[in-house]
Amino acid sequence: MHEDTATTDVGTDWDWVKAEDWQPPTELDTGIPHTARMYDYYLGGKDNFEADRKAAEAAIAAYPALPLLARTNREFLGRAVEFVADRGIRQFVDVGTGIPAVGSTSEVARRVAPDARVVYVDNDPIVATHARALLASHKAGHTSVIEADLRDPATILDHPGLRAAVDLDRPVALMLVAVLHFIRDEDGAQEIVRTLRDALAPGSALILSHGSPDFASRESAAEGTRIYKSASAPLVLRPRAAVEPFFGDFGFAGPGLVQLPLWRPEAGHVPTGDLPGGWQDVSAYAGVAFKA
Repeated sequence: MHEDTATTDVGTDWDWVKAEDWQPPTELDTGIPHTARMYDYYLGGKDNFEADRKAAEAAIAAYPALPLLARTNREFLGRAVEFVADRGIRQFVDVGTGIPAVGSTSEVARRVAPDARVVYVDNDPIVATHARALLASHKAGHTSVIEADLRDPATILDHPGLRAAVDLDRPVALMLVAVLHFIRDEDGAQEIVRTLRDALAPGSALILSHGSPDFASRESAAEGTRIYKSASAPLVLRPRAAVEPFFGDFGFAGPGLVQLPLWRPEAGHVPTGDLPGGWQDVSAYAGVAFKA
């Protein structure tokens, strides 16, 4: 455990692939909108295709605050990673990480702790393609990228790439940022998170954000859900009462489970942004909690 030996699943910290050098995986179906690539579009990224852009634009038309939600979610990720790293956690498992972007988990964690270890978990072949093209900027073993599906938590926990990088007997930050709203209740969403929580050592943290209908109109929520039915995963917006149980018996850090932009905003204020919709329209919850 924690020896600096590389495996086939071990990558390096995110660096950027030149657009002219990047080619999509041959097995990729670019005709089906993919949730990670739609999110990349909301953030202003370029790793998306026509089907993704069309679906994303339809979703934005139904809910104009979507780009602002994506941006504030990325900001929450950065604040939460820094928060738990400041409290001594040096291991991070980021499930559903999506396409690499500025402000990634490893980038933020290593600003606080250069020795932080990060495992990215995703089932999108685009993520794996980027990972294989990354430049070697950190010691082997400090960042791993594994292909696995959140709906199969045992495979994640037993994956040799994760086991080579993370010691589950020590505190870990489990990150489920904007991913659980793509898992249906009938697929065992609560059981999946419980399995992952139970595998964590005392002192571990759960960093979670989740889309909700609570701050959007009924029409916007319904139309967004309809649009995602044609994407790679359904959209399951949950009210606060259905999001809180994902934390189980973990104890919330202040301010608890709150509307996304209100989780420990920087400089004592919430961002209003320069995109359509104010922060009050960001219809998502966020929270960080610790295992006793």
